[in-house]
Amino acid sequence: MTLTSTEPLSTTTFAVNPDDQESLARIADELVGDGHDKVDSPAWIRSAAAAWQEAPVGLRKRMDAFQRDSGKTGSLLVTGLPVAEHLLGDTPMVSGSVTRDATVPAALLMLLASGLGTPVAFLAEKSGALAQNVVPVPGSEEFQGNEGSVPLTLHNENAFHRHRPDHVLLLCLRADHDRVAGLRTACLREALRLLDQQDRSALFREEFVTAPPPSFGGSDQVTSPHALLSGAREDPDVVVDFAATTPTTPRAQAAMAQLRAALTRTARTVRLAPGDLAVVDNRVALHGRTAFRPRYDGRDRWLMRAFSLRDFRRSRDHRPNDGHVLVR
Repeated sequence: MTLTSTEPLSTTTFAVNPDDQESLARIADELVGDGHDKVDSPAWIRSAAAAWQEAPVGLRKRMDAFQRDSGKTGSLLVTGLPVAEHLLGDTPMVSGSVTRDATVPAALLMLLASGLGTPVAFLAEKSGALAQNVVPVPGSEEFQGNEGSVPLTLHNENAFHRHRPDHVLLLCLRADHDRVAGLRTACLREALRLLDQQDRSALFREEFVTAPPPSFGGSDQVTSPHALLSGAREDPDVVVDFAATTPTTPRAQAAMAQLRAALTRTARTVRLAPGDLAVVDNRVALHGRTAFRPRYDGRDRWLMRAFSLRDFRRSRDHRPNDGHVLVR
């Protein structure tokens, strides 16, 4: 893990100690069981949620504190999770890659996602899998999404969606060859002070539209006009995808440019190592990625991603049979 930041590391990271690593490894092994369980099974997800209660107390306390208040950075780095890179197979290289079988990394990811809320997925993206592989795909280098390797623009995850995730979790299984790929995060709480009152007011106006990202199939449908900021004026939520959000007035265009500049100026970069988990509060923070060069040799960068909702009930009309997949 390499961090570029002006803030003391202790306030944005939580290191799992060796004893707790052993405990988490045991819990994950028990969840994996005989290897025939499926991550997307409702019964398995319930087991993962119950197993979270057996996780080390220090980790549970830190995650509880983060979901209550994600701080001025809106992100948390958990290091030292028991990911054994040497036991992994080749990094997947296919579009839409997911992990359906219960594996130790998937179990760790679902444990932490359950600690923040309830794991969810979207049917139109990655076929609705709860554990999604973020890997470079040959031919998709320029893709503005999880399969590309060019710089990924700062964005809120699924900014177009009414029930976008509250938290995004990214677990590193394997770093890129050159150790240059950096996860970028930027929090509105740090950027807001750089915006004048006129721009702040404009960002609260419903003068922006957002299209779905390419990972949802490249739909040309956009949202109804919406604001980029909402909620408390002194600590608002933010929803924007700088690759997919379009201002509809000159005033909105100017304000959005200032917001982008402020977020870029305050952004932080972390280069994840195996066993690092980045958690992003999708309500107040954006994320992106720096460029890297994949080799497509089976040892490329491999992250595993999950989404979590705090208020699971709120999306009930989008989830058939009260499942974990939003179908619209």
